[in-house]
Parts: sequence; structure tokens; C-alpha cells
Amino acid sequence: MKIQLKRLNDNYHFETKNERGDIVYLDNKSEPNPQGASPMELLLMGIAGCSGIDIVMILKKQHIELEDLQMEVEGLRVDGAIPNVFTGINLKVFLKGDFSEEKAKRAVDLSIDKYCSVAKMLEKTAEISYEVYLNNKLLS
Repeated sequence: MKIQLKRLNDNYHFETKNERGDIVYLDNKSEPNPQGASPMELLLMGIAGCSGIDIVMILKKQHIELEDLQMEVEGLRVDGAIPNVFTGINLKVFLKGDFSEEKAKRAVDLSIDKYCSVAKMLEKTAEISYEVYLNNKLLS
């Protein structure tokens, strides 16, 4: 797996491209008009995407029709720390469909606790917590 990075201006705006040619723009979020996600935001997008793929795959294998999947991911950092790594990450996973609460919870559990490579990397520095909602109901 390889990516390329190219600087686009005289500040912090970068274009990254993977081997397939997919482009993602990065910028420094402290700039007045950032033109891309910050690298730390990309990590949160990465855990959301990785877990989302896992959840869809797990439910598809069970022949479960998932109507919708959305997430909110929040990363917690200590102000002024250098390096300023995530110390906590909280995911809220919103699933919609006609299937059991147990299957919804189990799919998310398997993703975060076992399959999501991004979560497994980030858990080395951050405590990862999550909540699962099925059809707008918080599951315990």
C-alpha cells in the first residue's frame, strides 16, 4: 500500500493520492480557510470507514438488509500535549433496519473489538468507546 503527497500552495494544503488514483486533500485546520481535512481528522474518518465496512460485511454475511448506517466519531486530546495524540475516541453507530438488537450490537462489537485494523492501531494510545443505536434506540 502506497500513497503520494504533493504540496499545492505555499502553506499546508496537500493532495494525497493512492495507487488507484483516489485523491484526498489535507490542510492545517488552524489556517483561516482550510481546504482539506487535518491528518488527525483523517484518522477519525479512517476508524469510521473501517468499522463501517466491517459492520456492513458482518451483516451481509448474515443476509441482513441494512437500510442505513451512520456514525459520529469524536476524538479527545489533551490541550498543549506534544505530540497531541488521541487519548480517547468515542463512536456513536446508528443502524437502521429490520433485525434484532443482538445482531446489531454483535456486529459493532466484532468490528471494534476484533476486525477493525484502524481501531486496533489507535487503541494503543486511545481508549475507544462506542454506543450502538438501532432504529434510533440506544442499545445497552
